[in-house]
Amino acid sequence: MKYPILLMLCVLAGNIGLGQTGREPAKFPTPQIPFSPKEYVCYRTPVSIHVDGKLDEESWQKAAWTDTFVDIEGDLKPVPLFKTKAKILWDDKYLYVGAEIREPHLSATLRQRDTVIFRDNDFEVFIDPNGSTQPYYESEFNALGTVWDLLLREPYRDVDKAAVNAWDIKGLKVGVSLQGTLNDPSDIDTGWTIELAFPWDVLGQCAREGAPPKDGSQWRINFSRVEWRTRVEHGTYVKEADPVTHQPLPEYNWVWSPQGLIDMHYPEMWGFIQFSDKTVGDGHEQFRWNPVEDAKWMLRKIYYAERQYFLNRGVYTDSISSLGIAADSPKGYSSLPKVFVTPSLFEAVIASDDGTTLVHIDQTGRTWETRTK
Repeated sequence: MKYPILLMLCVLAGNIGLGQTGREPAKFPTPQIPFSPKEYVCYRTPVSIHVDGKLDEESWQKAAWTDTFVDIEGDLKPVPLFKTKAKILWDDKYLYVGAEIREPHLSATLRQRDTVIFRDNDFEVFIDPNGSTQPYYESEFNALGTVWDLLLREPYRDVDKAAVNAWDIKGLKVGVSLQGTLNDPSDIDTGWTIELAFPWDVLGQCAREGAPPKDGSQWRINFSRVEWRTRVEHGTYVKEADPVTHQPLPEYNWVWSPQGLIDMHYPEMWGFIQFSDKTVGDGHEQFRWNPVEDAKWMLRKIYYAERQYFLNRGVYTDSISSLGIAADSPKGYSSLPKVFVTPSLFEAVIASDDGTTLVHIDQTGRTWETRTK
């Protein structure tokens, strides 16, 4: 997924202020769909997975598929042209991800690690082990199995130079299986499957509770697929271009849990993965919604509004009514949030009804909880 460069430009433009330019201030990008993240219960595999891209182990056969991917903007855009779906498993050493990617025109050219892989058609994995939006992991893969892996200290919207590109997932295993011929426009392909093994000793580096996770633990995760519009020229796939600018037409972005805007770097919109100690195929476990996520979302709406308020006026406000949002009280959190500001910072806090938990968000978008009892 490309960097949100337009977002950065909008923020800079917004800091100029309405009074100096006479124009409407920039809009802080926010999701344009309801908060309704996908959910997936991830079961154990009793044997380690041979990572060859074929998804033919018995454990994979028993694991449930995710919902078929949708456009990154959700129902605001048409259903994707080609189907994509994924599965997830785990054991004591790895988090396993498998995906089936339907594709009639298999193509990939990038072979060097940490190249910007989304310039090819790709499959991407995003993992936030704490559900706080920072830090988180991003990894991208093309049909050659080339890897681009990054550590994001914060989403790009919240800090410049957020990505640590030199960071690598040591011990990452990647397997790709092609159902067709790569870079050959003379035939019609079926697609490709990819199999990934993320080592817990790396994923655990940013997980507050460590890794592998405990039974019932929940992380945030999302999957994305970038698909470019192409045509055949001199026996080679080339990207379709705008006839005026001669730049490639915008890529399609198809995802598991929709974002509501064209930006994968809104971790609060990613899906939830709940880890189960049950062996895959040995019974079913329900996903358990944590009410604190509703409190976080209410605070998230305050965060969006505060960022817009700052673009308009250059300061934050401690008045929720001035933000123009409805501070709906989620179950278990009936008191209104409190907002504290300095000239350049803010923090919003809401307390649980039983007085045991405070949920926070600040101007960087980070959420966290503190226990009072």
